[in-house]
Amino acid sequence: ASGDLVQLAHLALVLIGEGEVFFEGERKLTKEVFESEGLQPINVEIREGLALMNGTSVMSGIGIVNAYKASQLTEISIKLSCAINELVQAYDDHFSESLNATKKHLGQQKVAEKMRGYLADSKLIRKREDHLYTSFEEQDKVFKEKVQEYYSLRCVPQILGPVLDTLEYTEDVLENEINSANDNPIINVEDQHVYHGGNFHGDYISLEMDKLKIVVTKLTMLAERQLNYLLNAKINEIFPPFVNLGKLGFNFGMQGVQFTATSTTAESQMLSNPMYVHSIPNNNDNQDIVSMGTNAAVICRKVIENAFEVLAIEAITIVQAVEYLGFQDQISSSTRELYTDIRKIIPAFSEDMVMYPYLEGVKQYLKNYKY
Repeated sequence: ASGDLVQLAHLALVLIGEGEVFFEGERKLTKEVFESEGLQPINVEIREGLALMNGTSVMSGIGIVNAYKASQLTEISIKLSCAINELVQAYDDHFSESLNATKKHLGQQKVAEKMRGYLADSKLIRKREDHLYTSFEEQDKVFKEKVQEYYSLRCVPQILGPVLDTLEYTEDVLENEINSANDNPIINVEDQHVYHGGNFHGDYISLEMDKLKIVVTKLTMLAERQLNYLLNAKINEIFPPFVNLGKLGFNFGMQGVQFTATSTTAESQMLSNPMYVHSIPNNNDNQDIVSMGTNAAVICRKVIENAFEVLAIEAITIVQAVEYLGFQDQISSSTRELYTDIRKIIPAFSEDMVMYPYLEGVKQYLKNYKY
C-alpha cells in the first residue's frame, strides 16, 4: 500500500543476512559478503519485521535525492537563462524588482532576485530608458529593434517561479515524512494503547514526486525552447544557423545534439502523467486504493536525469555562442564561471566531431555543480 513493500523486503533480507547485494561492482550473495567483511546479521524481534517492510523509507529516500537534484537544476536553469539574456543584450525590466513585486508569488520574486544578482556585473544587459526610448525619433514610424523578447527569455521568473515554489513545498513534505512514524499499528507506551491506522500510506510522497516531475519537465521545456532560440537564425537574427562556427552547408554546428534535446524533452513530457491517480487495488481488495509512491519517485528521477541532458546541451550551445560573439570580457562573472568551466571540458569547435563524450562530461559537471 505504501509503495515500498517489495523494495523494503529486499533491504530487510540483507539486514538478516539473506538475499543479494551489489559489492565492489558485482552482484553477490549477502551471506558471502557478510562473511568476507566480518559482518553479523541483525536479530529481528517481534513486530520489527513488519516495521522494516511497511513504510515509506524507499520513496522518501529517492525523493530526497530528487529534491536536491531538482534544486541544482533550478539554479542552473536560472544561470543559463541569465546567460542567454546577456547574449541578446536584453533589457533588464523583465527581471526588475519593480515589475516582479506586482505579483505576490514568492517563487517569481526569488527567481527575479537571483537573476538581478547574477547579472549585476554584466556589461551586456541594458536599461530600457538608456536605449530604446531615448533613440526613438519622431519621424520614425516603428521601433527598429525588438521591444519584447520571446517568452523563453522574458518570462523566466514567471516560469521558474512555480518550479521553485513547488520544490520548496516538496522539501517540507519530505522533511515531515522522514521525521514521522509511518509504522502500523502505532503503539503508544504512555497510554498503553495500540492504534491501527494507515501511516504507512505514501500518498504525500507520491503526490509531491508527481508535482516535482511536472515542474522539472517544464524547466526542461524552457531549456529546449531557449536552445531552439539560439539555434534558429531566423528567430534570433544574431547567430549563424545551429550556432555553426564552421562552414555553413558543410559543418553541422549544434544541429545533431538538438535532436537529442527535443526527443529527451518529449520523453519527459510523456512521463509527466501522474502516478498518484494510477492506483490498482490488490491484496484481496484490502489495499483497495494505494499510492504508487515509489513508482512516482523513480519516474521523477528519470525526468530529472533527462533535464540534466537537455541543460548540458544548452550550456554547450551558450559557450559556443559566447565564442561566436567574442563576449568573453563582457559577460557577467556568473556566466564567465560557466564558460570557463565548460571550456575545460569541451574546447571551442568549428569542425564536426563526436559529441557524446563531451556532452557526458558537461552533464557530470552540472550534476556536481555547487551553488
